[in-house]
Amino acid sequence: MQSPHLEVTNLRKEFEGLMAVFDVSFSIERGEILAIIGPNGAGKTTVFNLLSGVLPPTGGTVRFQDQPITGLKPHAISCLGMARTFQNVQLFGNMTVLENVMVGRHAKAKYGMLSAALRLPHARREEKSIRERALEELARVGLEAKAHDNALSLPFGQQRLLEIARALATAPTLLLLDEPGAGLNRPEKEGLDRLVRSIRDEGVTLLLVEHDMQFVMNIADRIVVLDYGQKIAEGTPAEIQADPRVIAAYLGEDLC
Repeated sequence: MQSPHLEVTNLRKEFEGLMAVFDVSFSIERGEILAIIGPNGAGKTTVFNLLSGVLPPTGGTVRFQDQPITGLKPHAISCLGMARTFQNVQLFGNMTVLENVMVGRHAKAKYGMLSAALRLPHARREEKSIRERALEELARVGLEAKAHDNALSLPFGQQRLLEIARALATAPTLLLLDEPGAGLNRPEKEGLDRLVRSIRDEGVTLLLVEHDMQFVMNIADRIVVLDYGQKIAEGTPAEIQADPRVIAAYLGEDLC
């Protein structure tokens, strides 16, 4: 039996006496789209930060592709095949759209600074390959025509797509999307839905945090619900919509 792509066991994070994440456990199967939802302050982004190495956990374990990654630094986790975006878009404002994506691909580069400085043939070949791969990722998200624009000149929705393209340039097997639909209008979210499904169809597993319940219910295979740092429910979209604990946590909001 194949092991989960990601397995989280009793994950905890404490900030100066406040337990932000308490004994959270879940797993993701390969090729699955799993969503984490919950009210503001439920601990969703904190879980992302713990999984990606931005924060060290207070307790618990994380296994990725059947190896322990608890406490590893972000670059080490990225090298293993995990990539993420952020709730607040983080782009390099002094770079073009293309250069932002190339930064993601450079994480996989085999040549060193000396080879690059000397313009050695193998470094030039690899740089050409990095550029071509970055252009492919821009085409995937529909931004190839903006390749030479300044990254911060893009509308907000396109900046989110650019961040996804940069993450994809690292060739992840698991992609974490932190509120990818925030600030997008309905047509942009429909495009995001198609993009996420196409990424999954290419063999990438996806974990996302999102507040738009219509988007989540349409796209997720399974959903984990957090409230005050604890997991209160897990199941299919239909099961989550009918769970009284989830309805209570959202104060009776219409989850559809």
